[in-house]
Amino acid sequence: MQWWQALLLGLTQGLTEFLPVSSSGHLTFLQRVFGVNIGGAELFFNIILHLGTLVAVCFIFWRDILDLFKKPFKTLLYLIVATIPAGIAGLLLDDVIEEHLMGGKYVGAVLAAFFIFTAAMLFATEMFAKRRKRELPLCWRTTLPMGFAQAVAILPGISRSGSTIAAGTFAGGTAEEVSKFSFLMSIPVILGSFAVELFKGLTREGEESLAYSFEVAGPQFGWCIAIGFIVSAIAGFFAIKVMLAAIKKANYKWFSLYLVLLAITCIILQCLGKF
Repeated sequence: MQWWQALLLGLTQGLTEFLPVSSSGHLTFLQRVFGVNIGGAELFFNIILHLGTLVAVCFIFWRDILDLFKKPFKTLLYLIVATIPAGIAGLLLDDVIEEHLMGGKYVGAVLAAFFIFTAAMLFATEMFAKRRKRELPLCWRTTLPMGFAQAVAILPGISRSGSTIAAGTFAGGTAEEVSKFSFLMSIPVILGSFAVELFKGLTREGEESLAYSFEVAGPQFGWCIAIGFIVSAIAGFFAIKVMLAAIKKANYKWFSLYLVLLAITCIILQCLGKF
């Protein structure tokens, strides 16, 4: 991995983690196009980039994070319960997804299908949000669907932020509360993913270990991690601002159009054997 690749991947992660276009799908797409090969450290590097975007969330929503620990702890309870589905799905399916979906010959086609799914979901969400007449405060009825949507979004190409915001919107939640809760939901998921991958990397042996992966990636890999982390944090800050503005207006159609074009690109590259 070269430093400029780490910079571009960090920029991509920061922008796409909170915009409803799937950061994991974009990272997979670019890593395949660039031919990035860092062995078992690829997923670890991606999670480091996610930690960068976590910094942006904590910076912008630090007051809301502190409020989680004030009585009566309702929002904190909602957050814990909403995180459980994604946690279970990640533990059970992460390796399966990496091996069978992202490790197969038809990665481009798989990404295209999930990008199209996200595009259709966003378009439907915009239509629904602009026509509904009744909104609910943050409650179990709005947060539980968001939790299950986040579990589905472990599939690369299905946007985490897009899925959770869509689920909360269809459940009747207000734009402000749904968006804020969606961003807060990223915190335990990112921290949990980092802990799991770090544990796996340190306990595995041979080519699956982090130590081996760092040897394969070369001495510059540490600098690549630092660059990716910093750039993803800065880009994530601006992406949150853009997404908050889009949510207020329920304006998702341009994201849908972008995802359709990206899906077409994936199909073309798949047919050309670039994946």
